[in-house]
Amino acid sequence: MTPRILLVEDEPSIAEIVDFALTSEGFQVIWRTLIGEAETELTVTPCDLAILDLGLPDGSGLELLKRLRRSSEMPVLILSARNAELDRVLGLELGADDYVTKPFSPRELAARVKAILKRTVRPQPDADTPDQRPLANGLVVDEIRAVIRFRNQRLDLTRYEYLLLKTLLAQPERVFSRAQLMDQVWPDPAASFERSVDTHIKTLRAKLRDIDPDHDPIRTHRGLGYSIRERDGFS
Repeated sequence: MTPRILLVEDEPSIAEIVDFALTSEGFQVIWRTLIGEAETELTVTPCDLAILDLGLPDGSGLELLKRLRRSSEMPVLILSARNAELDRVLGLELGADDYVTKPFSPRELAARVKAILKRTVRPQPDADTPDQRPLANGLVVDEIRAVIRFRNQRLDLTRYEYLLLKTLLAQPERVFSRAQLMDQVWPDPAASFERSVDTHIKTLRAKLRDIDPDHDPIRTHRGLGYSIRERDGFS
C-alpha cells in the first residue's frame, strides 16, 4: 500500500519541491495550505505521516501538532524556516518525530521521511509471539498496539513517554544515562537537551501515580540516570 503523506505548507514553490521529492520515492502526497483544511482531511483520509510548516495563514503548526498528539500517534515531521534551537527543541518536545529547516535538500527530506516510517511502523502479530509481555511492577507492554498497561489500566502516553518507558522496561534494574535514553528515544538527540528526559520522566511518574499513588517503579540515580525496578518499591 502506498504511504500517504499529508503536507501542510502555504508556499506553493516549497510544496512543489516536497511533492516531487516524495512522489519520486513512491509516496502519495496530499497537499493542504491551511490548518483547518488539514484537520478536515485527516477526518476523511488516514495518513501515514504529516509534514507541517510552522508559520501558516490560519495559525501555528505547533498548535496543530498539539491537537494531533491528543488523539493520534501519526508521525510528524516539521519543515520550517525557523532554525532557532528553541523552536527545534519545542517542536520535538511537543511530539514531532523530526525537524528539518528551510532551505533543505529534497533528497535528505525524502530519506528522513523513509527513516521515520521505518522506525515507527508497527510489527504484524506473530502466531508464535504473545502480543503482550508482562514486565516489572505490574507493567505490561503490548508492542503490537504500542500500549503499556499499569495495574491492568492502559497508560495514556505520548510517543516519547512510551518509548522511554519501553526502553527502561526492556532491561529492569539497568541504569540508563540520560544520553543513552536520548539515543534510544529521540530521532535526533543532538537537537534536544538532556532536560527533556527529566521532563518526560516527571510526566511518566505523574501518570503512574494516578493509577497507584503508593508505588513508583522508576528509580532516579543522581548523577547517573534512571532505571526501572524489578519489583514494587517506593521512591
